[in-house]
Amino acid sequence: MWIENLCYCCKICDFYVDLFCVKYPPPDVIDISETHHHKLTHIKKWTKFNCIAKCGKKFYGFPYKCLECHLMFDMDCVWNPPEAKNQSEVNISSHPLDYSDEKGRLCTRKIEGLFYHCSSCNFSLDMRCVINPPPQFVMDLKVHDHELTLLPRLDSFTCNACGLKGDRSPYICVQCGFIIHQDCLSLPRLIKINRHAHRVSRTSVLGVVNSVCGVCHQKVDWTWGGYSCQRCPQYVVHSKCATRKDVWNGKELEGVPEEIEDIEPYVVIDDNTIQHFSHKEHYLRFHVNGLLWEENKRCSACTHPVRLQSFYACKDCDFILHQHCAESPKKEWHVLHNDRLTLVTCVANFFSCTACSRLSNGFMYQCDFMKLDVLCGSVSEPYIHPGHPHHPLYYIPQVEEKQCNGCNNREVRVLTCIESGCGYVLCFDCATLPQVVKHRVDDHPLSLCYGEEASGKYWCDICEKETYPKTWFYTCKDHRASLHTKCVLGDLVGLMPRSTTDYYDISYEVVVNI
Repeated sequence: MWIENLCYCCKICDFYVDLFCVKYPPPDVIDISETHHHKLTHIKKWTKFNCIAKCGKKFYGFPYKCLECHLMFDMDCVWNPPEAKNQSEVNISSHPLDYSDEKGRLCTRKIEGLFYHCSSCNFSLDMRCVINPPPQFVMDLKVHDHELTLLPRLDSFTCNACGLKGDRSPYICVQCGFIIHQDCLSLPRLIKINRHAHRVSRTSVLGVVNSVCGVCHQKVDWTWGGYSCQRCPQYVVHSKCATRKDVWNGKELEGVPEEIEDIEPYVVIDDNTIQHFSHKEHYLRFHVNGLLWEENKRCSACTHPVRLQSFYACKDCDFILHQHCAESPKKEWHVLHNDRLTLVTCVANFFSCTACSRLSNGFMYQCDFMKLDVLCGSVSEPYIHPGHPHHPLYYIPQVEEKQCNGCNNREVRVLTCIESGCGYVLCFDCATLPQVVKHRVDDHPLSLCYGEEASGKYWCDICEKETYPKTWFYTCKDHRASLHTKCVLGDLVGLMPRSTTDYYDISYEVVVNI
């Protein structure tokens, strides 16, 4: 309780007591049937609790507690119990299974603690609906052209806004038969999701036949509402998929002008020369495939050797970027985060990539606690990998770990094939492995092999331990060698060789492994 009048206080322990409470202290035990059917005991210890009476709020204080039910009540709610009409027919109970299907009639929330129940109508309300009931009528042109009326009953229906079924208390339009979930009334009008390059807007009828959702990749019924892109006529998203917390950042963009940001990473100087924003002091010259094969020449963005890929190199210093790394935009959306990531090119120390857990001191896409190296940051949907060329892969959020087809490790963040009966899974680490590498153990380039059915035993030429042919490994053209991917690349493949890294106030120099 907030103290506004004269009070007593203890200077030692910062304890305050209202003058009224000093004069009329609350009783230790009370019996108020309007509030609870058991006696309540005053707890004289500073306690954090959830009041399950009419307010339903969280408190710090000295509550009354039922020692049989272990329920707690704010003192104000005890002395001022909630009122309800027709008290002879309305009961306050703490046993929802005796009266209901565990949910309130006006909402889909699970009933916890006290609730109201009408025995004549078998009608139950949780405390939040009693305190703040939904309006009986809604007139919002952003939702529907006509007035909507609350229908407080159990009845199966399909929501026009999201296409999903409901079983209780929707809003209906008596003029045209429009019906909508209560929570769909607040669906945003215009949003930006991390699965698409443009904004998407809510529409009452999608109207796109034979379409699939851009998030869950399941079929979309064109007769229901959802989200669509004005620039891409075929792109549609289920209402519930578009507003998932892992897809949308919660920002309504209606009335917010779309900013034109400079996300281009470089300025073209001539046909073969650019000025990259991470290396403004010098120009970078373009080199085509095969002109460089030196393991000590590494890309400053991904820290991997240049190898046979096209690249940009500075003629005045050792700064090098793969062509695809140089083209990484300064800002990017990613399936793992619901807000835009910024490309950070000057990393003070190493970081751990959120997607693959590799340590890196190269370029980093970052937003808040999300940190991605440029390899994982460039993964987008649909993702086509040569190890699974026939079907694209998508990021489907998982609760449980799935086993990766590349390394057999179990991970939560994985790319999945959604084709029926396929079940192919790739972790981000395997999805971003280099296709061709060079190692001192072999004079020839080593190619990534995506597992094979083979009898007999294989041995890694580096660690001399057994390899498993069904997992990915590196091999040369004549297949004489089978090498563990970790043995070839090393545990610190994301760290630039000869760079210095601080760990617990101790400096370490990174030594090349290949």
